[in-house]
Amino acid sequence: MLTRKGDDYPLLAPEHIEYMDVAPEQLVSIAAALIPFLEHDDANRALMGSNMQRQSVPLLFPSAPLVGTGLEEKVARDSGAVIVASRGGTVTRVTADEILIDAGGKRAKASSAPLSRLSQHDRYRVKKFWRTNQDTAINQRPLVQVGDTVTEGQVIADGPATDHGELALGSNVVVAFMPWYGHNFEDAIVLSERLVKDDVYSSIHIQELELHVRDTKRGQEEITREIPNVSDEALVDLDERGIVRIGAHVVPGDILVGKITPKGETELSPEEKLLTAIFGEKAKDVKDSSLKVPPGMKGVIIDVKIFSRIEDQVVEKDRGERIGEVRRIENDEKARISTAMLEELADLLEGQDVALMLKAGTVEEFYPAGTKLSGAMPKDLDLTEIDLKTLRVADPAANDRIRATIDAAAAERAKIEEKAEDQIDKILQPDELPPGVIQLVKVYIAEKRKVSVGDKMAGRHGNKGIVARIVPEEDMPFLPNGEPVDIVLNPLGVPSRMNVGQILETHLGWCAQLLGFEAKTPVFRGADEAEVGTLLRLAGYKWAAQALYLRAPAPEPTSEVITQMVDDLKRLAPHGEKTAMEDVGIALLADASAAPSTRALHDQVRTFLVEAAKDLGAREQQQSRHALAFHQAWVEEADDATLTGPPSKKVMKDLEAKAEASPADALVAGGYPALAEALESNGKGDIDASVEELMRAAGLLPYGKARLCDGRTGQEFEGDVTVGSIYMLKLSHLVDDKIHARSIGPYSLVTQQPLAGKAQFGGQRFGEMEVWALEAYGAAHVLQEMLTVKSDDVNGRSKVYEAIVKGQNLPQPGIPESFNVLVKELQALGLKVTLGTTADGDE
Repeated sequence: MLTRKGDDYPLLAPEHIEYMDVAPEQLVSIAAALIPFLEHDDANRALMGSNMQRQSVPLLFPSAPLVGTGLEEKVARDSGAVIVASRGGTVTRVTADEILIDAGGKRAKASSAPLSRLSQHDRYRVKKFWRTNQDTAINQRPLVQVGDTVTEGQVIADGPATDHGELALGSNVVVAFMPWYGHNFEDAIVLSERLVKDDVYSSIHIQELELHVRDTKRGQEEITREIPNVSDEALVDLDERGIVRIGAHVVPGDILVGKITPKGETELSPEEKLLTAIFGEKAKDVKDSSLKVPPGMKGVIIDVKIFSRIEDQVVEKDRGERIGEVRRIENDEKARISTAMLEELADLLEGQDVALMLKAGTVEEFYPAGTKLSGAMPKDLDLTEIDLKTLRVADPAANDRIRATIDAAAAERAKIEEKAEDQIDKILQPDELPPGVIQLVKVYIAEKRKVSVGDKMAGRHGNKGIVARIVPEEDMPFLPNGEPVDIVLNPLGVPSRMNVGQILETHLGWCAQLLGFEAKTPVFRGADEAEVGTLLRLAGYKWAAQALYLRAPAPEPTSEVITQMVDDLKRLAPHGEKTAMEDVGIALLADASAAPSTRALHDQVRTFLVEAAKDLGAREQQQSRHALAFHQAWVEEADDATLTGPPSKKVMKDLEAKAEASPADALVAGGYPALAEALESNGKGDIDASVEELMRAAGLLPYGKARLCDGRTGQEFEGDVTVGSIYMLKLSHLVDDKIHARSIGPYSLVTQQPLAGKAQFGGQRFGEMEVWALEAYGAAHVLQEMLTVKSDDVNGRSKVYEAIVKGQNLPQPGIPESFNVLVKELQALGLKVTLGTTADGDE
């Protein structure tokens, strides 16, 4: 046998083998083990699929894959993205921020440790819209409701990219592998507008913007709402401190944090000094250095964080809010302690004789000594009206337990107060900031991004592409039942890439969607062609029954029946390299060694086919009768002798024969001989041939293809098209992050040319080859502008701006700064370069 020893793979006898792998998944990484039908993909594409799963964007409405490998739940749980119940119990409180589970406090005995109920409540904090380093959102969503009973280890809240505790990186969509008017050429993708309207691929992105307040040589910068030369409309979303309010909708150019910076001392003319003295105008001493929304960014303000070394009104409000939140949590915890204490005291007082029970704050007796607390009295007793310090009962042991409970509650309250005071001390302490920075403000902007043209999408098999067109639903190719597909992929992307796993996933996803089960196909031991072929026929007859509006209800096998059927197929179906989906069928399910549920499914399908054949036969008869009536009426109204001659009589005779034929004969005439045999023999005919004819009548083929129609023209496409359900991801290469445009902006200090890159708000590089293109084209004026006024002709830039403003003709370009740089470099080499005229008078 082939074995592994270090880096060597020797062939050894079985008795020399000491260890074996437990599962095939051990051969591959966790990312590769999430790819269904991995064994059918080329290694290069499987590597791409593994890497691209890590680049997927968490969607607003994630959905688990219909076709998975069975590891999705394990990955989601072990990643820590979901919240798992540490103990079983009953859910008592659910909000967007927390889940509270009672793990059995009401069942605690009075004889147990003091305040045992308190430790029986588990509190789980839910993360809401945390920002990641990729600017995506971490958002957890509770899955339980008040009153639900949960078990230990149960997932009680979904995280980002999870769906009911399973990893959900993308969404299941109906796919067609076909060219579409050239728009999916070279890995381009055509999407339906439904995916945009229904937010199938929408995601939340959170941007973090920072503003530093520094102590400069000219004076200290200041956060303020009083910004010079800014209109009131621009300040409408700022609070009294000059910081944007949470919930404001912002667009590029909006002010987020108002900040002014000292300009330094400037010499004023006597007139300016007089005006300053009269009006007290100080706007000239400071400049606006506010934090503004950068180009290409928009959204809603979801959070503002303020860090400061100094005390002022900017941090006062923020710290007040944070301290208020600490106090709120402290009060909630104290209330929970009091409730637990009072419930426990009520249990301890049950059946006891009162020794001393005074009203709170008085020396008046609440109950006289000797009163027996029995029945509903302890439960109805309002212990908040009783002085607990002096409370005594006749039983000394019960007194000790009551005193222990009251002391334990006081100790717990003291702990809560101490913890709250520590948190408040931390809030009041100055923050650690970099040298020179006095204050730091962080603003978080959330934006919902729908899928758009230019976004990158991919499947799990390395089948990546760019969205080239988003098409209205009515223009997409549609199935024979009128249902439009969601996505159109180019079939030429499959053969050369050798990632056939996507086709098998498409077929199995189609079956899973129609039959209502989730397929789990572990790598190297998943579904094969025989199982997929049989499932396609089962899904096909169900789809055909709905598409043809048959009166007979199609059998709907449960997930358990399908699981048992697949187990039987592993034994019964032929397995080998030559096995094709067409070679297997439903007839195998009648084998005597198959499970009873599998044989019952086979019998149900046979019964359904008889009823379906009756329906189709009756329809064929009815169509023949309609055709005969139409032909008779047409002949009666016609005057032309040719319409009443022998050819017309022959047609009439044929129509009469069809109209009078039995349902079985009508089916044979319509091209359904197997269904006709099933009808005549009461289901004893070839079951697979009958299913195939039923599928073909509805426009399906038994091996996963369909006859699609063009949404634009309504006509059928020429060839049959592979249609199914595929799992597609949206990757974090979004067009909104890449698109960039500039009119004027910053320039390099040395070359005076525009900077490069979106981050610097730079321009597009016009390189050597682009210059050659314009030279070849003869666009002299465009080329001259590119190399001068649009680039580094400093004087020319300002003159052109002035001419455009005044509506004048553009001036002649001057000398570009790059020429001056070249001259300086030559001078540094010791060469004298002067500008002037030659002896001939040329410049």
